[in-house]
Amino acid sequence: MKNITISLVTLLSLSNMAMADVAVSDVEAKYSNKSTVVATKDFKQNINFGFSNTTGNTETLNANGKYDASFITTGYNNQDLKVSGDLSAFFTENDDVKSNEEFVANLGLEQFIGNGWLMYTGVNWLRNPDFRNYDNKYAIGAGVGRELYNDGKQSFALKLGSAYNIEDYANNLSTEEFGSLNEYAEYNNQLNKVSKLYIKAGSMQNFDDMSNDYEALGAIGVNFAVGENINLSIEEEVAYDNKPTAGLDKTDTKSIVRVGYAF
Repeated sequence: MKNITISLVTLLSLSNMAMADVAVSDVEAKYSNKSTVVATKDFKQNINFGFSNTTGNTETLNANGKYDASFITTGYNNQDLKVSGDLSAFFTENDDVKSNEEFVANLGLEQFIGNGWLMYTGVNWLRNPDFRNYDNKYAIGAGVGRELYNDGKQSFALKLGSAYNIEDYANNLSTEEFGSLNEYAEYNNQLNKVSKLYIKAGSMQNFDDMSNDYEALGAIGVNFAVGENINLSIEEEVAYDNKPTAGLDKTDTKSIVRVGYAF
C-alpha cells in the first residue's frame, strides 16, 4: 500500500481523569449511550491517534484518530444529567482509491434518578457499505440502567432498553424497519494507579424474529497512563451478526492501539 488506511474518529464522551478514562469502542453507544466515563461540569477534551487492524469481511490496516469532549449538567430533581455524542470515520486508501469506509455518529443523554438507577436515551447512525453493507442504519432507543457493584477498584453495571431501527442497504435489498430489545453490560477494574482494564458487551434482538435475527458486540481493553495527561489504549473488539446480509461473514474483529492526550 502506498497510502495505509487513514481513518478519523471523532467521539464526544465523558471524562475528567488525567489518565483519559475513555474506551476506544462504541459498544456502549451502539446499545445504550456513552456515559461510563466520570465527568465534571467543566468542558473536557481528549485527542487520540493510533492504528487498528480489521478481520472478517475486511482485511485492512488502519491509521486512526479520535477526539472526545464532554460535560455534565443538572437534570431532574437536581440529579446529574450526562450529555454525550460521537462522530467517527474509517476508510482505507490504496493507490488513491478509497474503500472499506465506515462512519458512525451517536448522541445520548443519561439521567440519574437515585440509588444507583438511571434512565437513558440515545440515537445511533451507522454507514459502512463495505464492512456490513449498510448504506444507512439508524437506531433510536431508551431504557434504564443500574450500577450493581462498585468498591472503588472494580465496578459492574447493566442497562436494558428497546430501540426503533431503520436499515438501508448498499445493494438493492429493501429497507427494514423493526423494534429491538437491547442489553448492555460493563466491567471495570482499576488494576493500579496507571492502568485500568475494561470489558464491554452489548446485544440486540429483533422483536419480530428474536431467535434468529440478533447481533452482539464485545470489547476488552486496557488504558495506561504513560505521562501527565497522556495515555495509551489497547483494545480488541469482536462483532457478531447472526443474520448478516447474504454473502457476508457473521463475525468481524478490530484490534486498536491509540495514544491520547487529555486537556
